[in-house]
Amino acid sequence: VFEPYMTLEEVSHGLKRGELIQGTLRINPKKYHEAFIPSPDDTWDIFLDGIVARNRALNGDSVVVQILPREQWKVVRSDTDCEGASESEIQRDHMAVKAQKKPEQLSRPDGTVEDQSSDQDELISKPRRVVYIEEKKHSRAATGFLKFLPDKRFAMFSPVDHRVPRINVPLTDCPQDFSSRPGDYTNTLFICRITNWAVDNNFAEGRLVKTLGQAGEIEPETEGILMEYEVDFSEFSDEVLDCLPKTLPWSIPPEEMRRRRDLRKECIFTIDPSTARDLDDALSCQQLPDGNFEVGVHIADVSYFVEEGNALDITASKRATSVYLVQKVIPMLPRLLCEELCSLNPLSDRLTFSVIWKITPEGKILSEWFGRSVIRSCVKLSYDHAQSMIEAPDKLFSAEELPPVDPEHPIDEIHQAVLNLHSIAKNLRAQRFSGGALRLDQMKLSFTLDKESMMPQGCYVYEYRDSNKLVEEFMLLANIATAHHIYKSFPELALLRCHPPPKTRLVDELQELCDQLGINVDLSSAGALNKSLNTILGNDEYSSARKEVLTHMCSRPMQMALYFCTGVVKDELHFKHYALNVPLYTHFTSPIRRYPDIIVHRLLASSLRCGPQLGLTTEQVQKQASHCNDRKTVSKRVQELSTDLYFGVFVKECGPLDSEAMVMGVLDQSFDVLILRYGVQKRIYCKNLEPDLNNFHHRKVGKTSELTLVWKPKDLDEPPVEQVISLFTLVEVQLKADGGPLKYTALKSLRPESELSGKFHFEF
Repeated sequence: VFEPYMTLEEVSHGLKRGELIQGTLRINPKKYHEAFIPSPDDTWDIFLDGIVARNRALNGDSVVVQILPREQWKVVRSDTDCEGASESEIQRDHMAVKAQKKPEQLSRPDGTVEDQSSDQDELISKPRRVVYIEEKKHSRAATGFLKFLPDKRFAMFSPVDHRVPRINVPLTDCPQDFSSRPGDYTNTLFICRITNWAVDNNFAEGRLVKTLGQAGEIEPETEGILMEYEVDFSEFSDEVLDCLPKTLPWSIPPEEMRRRRDLRKECIFTIDPSTARDLDDALSCQQLPDGNFEVGVHIADVSYFVEEGNALDITASKRATSVYLVQKVIPMLPRLLCEELCSLNPLSDRLTFSVIWKITPEGKILSEWFGRSVIRSCVKLSYDHAQSMIEAPDKLFSAEELPPVDPEHPIDEIHQAVLNLHSIAKNLRAQRFSGGALRLDQMKLSFTLDKESMMPQGCYVYEYRDSNKLVEEFMLLANIATAHHIYKSFPELALLRCHPPPKTRLVDELQELCDQLGINVDLSSAGALNKSLNTILGNDEYSSARKEVLTHMCSRPMQMALYFCTGVVKDELHFKHYALNVPLYTHFTSPIRRYPDIIVHRLLASSLRCGPQLGLTTEQVQKQASHCNDRKTVSKRVQELSTDLYFGVFVKECGPLDSEAMVMGVLDQSFDVLILRYGVQKRIYCKNLEPDLNNFHHRKVGKTSELTLVWKPKDLDEPPVEQVISLFTLVEVQLKADGGPLKYTALKSLRPESELSGKFHFEF
């Protein structure tokens, strides 16, 4: 079935000669026979067609690929080859040929080349195959279901994720009564890990790791997600806990107090989500006699408690990040640190790292100070509290309207500090965007949960308000300032965060698409794009929906921001953060939940001679940066899956749900919609519209596609009704539970003037 892998020596020679290509494998989750790796210059993606071509590699693996000899190239029909084209990951590298004439060619959004001179286009596909797996980054674990196979010594494990192969599992691993009562386990979710995948077998071999519980229930599904993505949610070991202070309640040693700037008398406060318990940043703002302000960002000094190289540090470096699920947090550090010793809880003395600026009301920085400090937060404000203060500048807030406040600082003093910070933040923000920064705000789904059962009671799109922007501006300012400081002090060792520019080919295709649609979007730079998105569309509901879809479209060419060590990347042009449009950026402000921030704190302390030198080489910092990038990607994916899980349960428990939706992509047999009330994206397949649908037609219109759906009339005497689905079509959807675990049906009326509706099945 599969080809044996090349040897490491053969791979090394092939890469040097340019005969082989190295990259990270991405498998299309909606069409699992399609996979891709980036081209060597990272301008487009290289297509791998079929499971055999992947040669037992799984999603996320670092692989080496070979282009097969010309005699193995094959011809495919172009008119059946564009399903999945709306996904940013799905960019194919095919060549078009036309017999006896030179065609006029147009690159499609999916990377194929369209021959506009004929409807009978043919494409030559240059097959590639994986010849070596450099690093198995996929966990080889999957959640799924068991199927009993009579007369076999093994059961068949079918993963929920179709990108993972089916797995033969020894019957001895299965529950004791599985062979006699297999029907009892039809809806039972298991987790299985691949142990071997032979060259002569379509199926892998594996062992059951755990019986999770009933599919569709939150806790078994959540545990499956965490195990599948290798998120360490185990209790911290005794060795790790032994690194924490033994005497509790803990107090700051007098000698440590003498080494720090004492800011406990200052009006310093936190602004966080109301449910937050790991408070790692605080703000202060004091007006000076000359009319300027002294503004401080104060960050929990986690590096004081996490000594480099001990068991606590090693565990934190492996976890690399806290993982935020809908119902809980998987912490990077033990809760004693996250929620007590390091958390900047109100009315408690806490160790911090501070950046303090003298700044004008317009946001011009006059001076800057870094140093270790001690603070005593006077109040824990939520974003709602801060927003209320911003919206009511003249109101006198009572003690009952706020959490407990330090009597040393009157409520009106805190209120005025919030107003001053808001005013400066607005100016800073205006400067950033006029200077060429970009922000692509995408809808984020949030839930209200029952406090006892943790089941979803409601859900809503999170609103990003002025209080959020206030905090964001000063965190960005602190991160930028810290990046410049540590790079100046340690040009070979600084841990920074870059954001590469979007892929040129995808940007060019999107620009062509917008031009064809008559949408005046300038994609030439981050600033130009930001200005376009904020000026071209109106404020009515349709325009707002179209802006949401357009924002999603503009996000597709964007690349992930990455941690890196400055000693490894020699060209400073590659240090740049594209979206922020700044030359240097890092993460300093969240050391409780991000390991890179701890390294940055250590670099900062060393540069200020208030801490030991960092005991890592350039190569070690880069290795840790790469690991943090991987875990950041995993954390983001797990958070998305947790949201999907809860939304599926919410539809089941609280449906049916009605919402408007807008078409955000049209393929040859399906189309994607953004459900506006919930910010959820879904794909609707035409084959699922039967029996209400007579037939459908797909056609290309330049860079865009259209689907014409021909519906059966309700009255046999009436003619069929045609409905055209294209980009930005506004439709109504109703989400309704569909019996199976986490499945629901969407009932959708494409034309309000008709009573026709189609039924669509979506699976979480």
